[in-house]
Amino acid sequence: MNASSKHNKTQVDKRFGKHSQTTHVRKNPTKNKIQENPPKAYINGVQDFYGREFIVTPDVLIPRPETEQLVDMVLSLAGKSILPGIKPNRKQLPDQPTILDVGTGSGCIAITLKKELPDATIYASDVSAKALKIAQKNAKKLSAPIHTIISYLLDDVKFTPDIITANLPYVDKNWEWLDKESLGYEPSMALYADECGLALIKELIIQSSNRMVQYLFLESDPCQHEAVVKHAKINNYEIINRTGYILGFKYQESK
Repeated sequence: MNASSKHNKTQVDKRFGKHSQTTHVRKNPTKNKIQENPPKAYINGVQDFYGREFIVTPDVLIPRPETEQLVDMVLSLAGKSILPGIKPNRKQLPDQPTILDVGTGSGCIAITLKKELPDATIYASDVSAKALKIAQKNAKKLSAPIHTIISYLLDDVKFTPDIITANLPYVDKNWEWLDKESLGYEPSMALYADECGLALIKELIIQSSNRMVQYLFLESDPCQHEAVVKHAKINNYEIINRTGYILGFKYQESK
């Protein structure tokens, strides 16, 4: 994170730092020490995302509202109006696009896209079999037929989608503002990554470029965006949208 990025630090604090709303801290007067309760979403077993209720367990990351902007970007690309009264953008996708959500976790992105784009073919992949079981439960609960794949990034994906979406682990354990205790209930493999949090994102960009995937939508912290955009450009991806935590890219063939 750049030393001058005060605004970015505030954003991170709200999501993964000491102002996180995912845990409740209380003092136990009998033991005179701080104890943390599990996040409310894990206690209740559900979390709202894009107006729908998703099953969540400690096997998956709790969906955050910032990730909804990733869905908005894809819907905008599909020519669908996001807000009432706002003219939709020009449609840039085929009528029946193929979309792959990498690192799907609870399946909130993949399932939401299926509900909003019923003609799309949606795949959801994850390296965790336990996470995919939760995604499958959510797909059944919400009547959203999607295909699930156990895969590390694109290693076991045998096709090339029109779009890849991904909210991969991007938290850097060395961030000085990080409140690791408040994140202790969520799966570390869904949160942390090497190379300042960008190892998996960079690898996915390279894999996507090798397959010439046309559109790539990624979540990362705003303090990482400059590095992500630079790496994407080296691999033939041009930035087409940037909102909050979300970056949108389009593949550009080398001249």
